[in-house]
Amino acid sequence: MTDHSPLLDLSDLPRFTEISAEQISPAIQALLTENRAVIDRLTNDRIQVSWENIVEPLENATEKLARVWGVVSHLNAVADTPELRAAYNENQPAVTEFWTELGQNLTLFSQYKALLGHPEFASWPAARQTIIRNAIRDFRLGGAELPAEQKQRYAEIQEKQAQLSTRFSENVLDATNAYELLIEDRQQLRGLPEDAILAAKNAAEREQKNGYKFTLHFPSYFPLLQYADERSVRETIYRANATKASELGAKPEWDNTVIITELLQLRREEARLLGYRNFAEVSLVSKMAESPEQVSRFLEDLAQRARPYAEKDLQELREFAAQQLGIEKLEAWDVAYASEKLREQRYAFSEHEVKQYFPEPQVIQGLFLVIQTLFGVSIQPDHASVWHPDVKFYRIEKDNQLIGQFYLDLYARNGKRGGAWMDDVRGRRLKSGNVQTPVAYLVCNFTEPAIVDGVTKPACFTHDEVITLFHEFGHGLHHLLTQVDELSVSGISGVEWDAVELPSQFMENFCWEWDVLQQMTAHAESGETLPRSLYDKMLAAKNFQSGLQTLRQVEFALFDMRLHDQFDPHGIQSVQDILNTVREQVSVFTAPEFNRLQHSFSHIFAGGYAAGYYSYKWAEVLSADAFAAFEEHGQQNGSALSRHVGQKFRQEVLEMGGSRPALESFKAFRGREPQIDALLRHSGMAA
Repeated sequence: MTDHSPLLDLSDLPRFTEISAEQISPAIQALLTENRAVIDRLTNDRIQVSWENIVEPLENATEKLARVWGVVSHLNAVADTPELRAAYNENQPAVTEFWTELGQNLTLFSQYKALLGHPEFASWPAARQTIIRNAIRDFRLGGAELPAEQKQRYAEIQEKQAQLSTRFSENVLDATNAYELLIEDRQQLRGLPEDAILAAKNAAEREQKNGYKFTLHFPSYFPLLQYADERSVRETIYRANATKASELGAKPEWDNTVIITELLQLRREEARLLGYRNFAEVSLVSKMAESPEQVSRFLEDLAQRARPYAEKDLQELREFAAQQLGIEKLEAWDVAYASEKLREQRYAFSEHEVKQYFPEPQVIQGLFLVIQTLFGVSIQPDHASVWHPDVKFYRIEKDNQLIGQFYLDLYARNGKRGGAWMDDVRGRRLKSGNVQTPVAYLVCNFTEPAIVDGVTKPACFTHDEVITLFHEFGHGLHHLLTQVDELSVSGISGVEWDAVELPSQFMENFCWEWDVLQQMTAHAESGETLPRSLYDKMLAAKNFQSGLQTLRQVEFALFDMRLHDQFDPHGIQSVQDILNTVREQVSVFTAPEFNRLQHSFSHIFAGGYAAGYYSYKWAEVLSADAFAAFEEHGQQNGSALSRHVGQKFRQEVLEMGGSRPALESFKAFRGREPQIDALLRHSGMAA
């Protein structure tokens, strides 16, 4: 079966329409056997240690496994079924065990150390030097130097962590998919935009139900929080979302409480085995930041700068809610609603009004135009097998040469985990004299197109969703525009985790540029581009409540760092206690006692951001400062869309991937160290 398995065909793109759950186990087992055979051959005493004899064959073998398991993991995230989930969970321990074995192989470790000491090492390309140094670091972090009994315990810890992270994610997905708020009385939806009501009506009709169905998918529940005049409806949906996958949620089997504690305990044990005080220290070994203390100081400094602005934001909101909306005591489920009303009054526009100018076809066209203008590439529709009819596929060319391709999966649906992300299908590498071009997944969870009187209307995006789309494309460009030929440091591979958000947050800035928005907007009814008067109002409102928003991100990041720096499973402080302490320190608005943020905080418990959530703010310093170079060009030439500056950013940041430290790439682009000034200015918090 495996000989003809579509999963094992890596000659081109994945054959998604032919892949089924029962193919997964045979394919993964075959690849694990093949990989172990290669490792046995490479660790033979008689083999001469060289790049060609060790690194290349190992990379060839492990790339196959990574690509096939990547397809399985992707399908598990975007097209979850009981069969697929079972196959994924059945094979995950074996895959985890293999990577742990590889990271602990002492013979390979000694061979990489021999490569580091090779007489010609200093003359090797920088990318290869980086790969060897990274590998030695990763062998040490993988427990290669541990005694045999501790290696076994380390392996058990890795396998258990992988299982728990998957279970955490499944619980969040199941709790999200299972919840529905069915409202039969349209009067309870007063204040909601017509398109949100229509989407809820379509959702109910698909299940042959009367009324309006709302779920915990973001495009469904957030309009209720933002627009519903009925306070009880807002409270109901807020409470459901704030308690999902917790002990206060719908089903005990979806409660992530025990999983969180176990994960933290295992991470702490892993750190102690490796000789570190805590997992935060382990996490930072491969990042730009030097210590948990440095990260905490950075976050606390940012919180201190933002606090006066946040206090002013909250005071204004409370006064407005009391005086204009009759809400004497502002609750958590009132914040988005009152904020939207205050924004409308202060700036004389609503997010819904803006949304009508961002139909999907125009947004995509505008996004592609920005990329093509800045980086000298062209983007064209392409053809490939896909996992859902809504998925689109594109190719990127430069000088009529293919340089990359990507899948675009935009809409929320059952069986697809929430959020937005970029992941790689395959990376760029030079193999047998030929370039393997990179391919990426770009995934969002936006509202699907509405059906009106049997006619499908293009989806319209909020400006926040447009920003999210640009963000994910920034990650995509980092992966797709690389010119590094070594797989382990091409694209985002090998890039420090706290710098990986630089291109994504950098791209967000273009969503605020007038000449970009002129090409990216067309009113859903009239076709009119965004009027200058409305743009000016959006710009004036850009930093509306930026103090509160900054403190919210600092709260998440500091909570994550404290958990992995200070949490003791045998101590007196619970996870909730640590969160409460962080909130007391940095927050100006206290969350309800029942709020269980941590139970669906997938970034740190299932998404690779453990002791790394600070990366968003850390990289925002880099991205704001990088974009300032485009702003400087705009001040002189009238447009931030500079091909000249874009080419330099492409060459010094995007093309370099992880082949050199991110700080070096930044300095090569900017000509100096990063400065926080641009971030504070962009956030309206400059002195």
